[in-house]
Amino acid sequence: MDPSSSESREFVVGTSGHIDHGKTALVKALTGVDADRFEEEKQRGITIDLGFAPYEDESGTRFGFVDVPGHEKFVHNMLAGVAGFDAVLLVIAADEGVMPQTREHLNICNLLQIPNGLIALTRIDLVEDAEMIELCRDEIEELVEGTFLEGKPIIPVSSLTGKGIPELKNALQNLRTQLAPPQLDQPFRMFVDRSFSVKGFGTVVTGTVLSGSVKAEEELQHYPGSEKVRIRGIQVHGKNRKVRIRGIQVHGKNRNEVHAGNRAALNLAGISLLSVQRGEQLAGRDSLINSFMLNVELSLLEDAPADIRQRSRVRFHLGSQEVMGRVILLENDHLPRGTTALAQLRLEEEVSSRYGDRFILRSYSPLMTLGGGRIIDPAPGKSRRIKRELA
Repeated sequence: MDPSSSESREFVVGTSGHIDHGKTALVKALTGVDADRFEEEKQRGITIDLGFAPYEDESGTRFGFVDVPGHEKFVHNMLAGVAGFDAVLLVIAADEGVMPQTREHLNICNLLQIPNGLIALTRIDLVEDAEMIELCRDEIEELVEGTFLEGKPIIPVSSLTGKGIPELKNALQNLRTQLAPPQLDQPFRMFVDRSFSVKGFGTVVTGTVLSGSVKAEEELQHYPGSEKVRIRGIQVHGKNRKVRIRGIQVHGKNRNEVHAGNRAALNLAGISLLSVQRGEQLAGRDSLINSFMLNVELSLLEDAPADIRQRSRVRFHLGSQEVMGRVILLENDHLPRGTTALAQLRLEEEVSSRYGDRFILRSYSPLMTLGGGRIIDPAPGKSRRIKRELA
């Protein structure tokens, strides 16, 4: 069946929201899968890193859940998964309402222009007064006004009792018909969010396929493209690497081909585990550009902690990659909150990107989301401030 048709369209839904609002419990109620992979997560009762779960309902709607951590200390892990979302399930607990990471996660998804989503009002079993649920609904409607979630369904649910789960499943089924066709005509591209070794198979990487498709035994380019090896504890760079796809799995099932909208695990030949890590990419040959500098259109959040000043040190997030850098403002000496301007980002590590890529900026310290935007030149020369002529 054609993967671009609405009937067979596979996609990725990511959770978002504040810690302990029931994201992982809701994914388990929907899929039967506990997305917390680490023993520490189970002992502490909080999600630390990305979790994954396949979903398929009675009508054949299939997609992958990416469950993200809600704690403020792990927003960088949340950002590692959000780039591949086709839709967001914003989770807000009825007994607590909107909290700081509810706002931060919504801001991030809005800046990245996630195209669609739903809102789950969880833990309704802990709220005895129905009026409190309506007040929480009003608060949510005010929160999402002007964002991609404005007007989207708000569905009260309880992962404990199962109340509202059928309604949420119906809403998820309806999402499939609202999604744009996958970008199958574009070169293959996937950010790596996990890499590990499997005995007898070698290096395996996982990620969300953003565009294109690839078959087993085909070759891809490893970006930024330099093999990384350690000699006596020192990281050195070798030659650019091509990698061959030895095998493909989607949610634990073998496939011969993977395409945009899939959560994929790729078994790679020609590359060691030490040479590929979270933040790097697999893509079609010559489809991305490597650079230490980017010209961007940068928007600062209205509720950012401060204005951005010239040469501010920031954390740049592109897909699953985090890189330190500085902001060179090209129009003024500072960027006020709630405004947009041209800037050049000068980064401490090479990144691989293309025109139109969306990114997030966070402060160096303390860790807070400042804003984001899009790349308008992925390999510029050094830019200087634009001098405005006096009238």
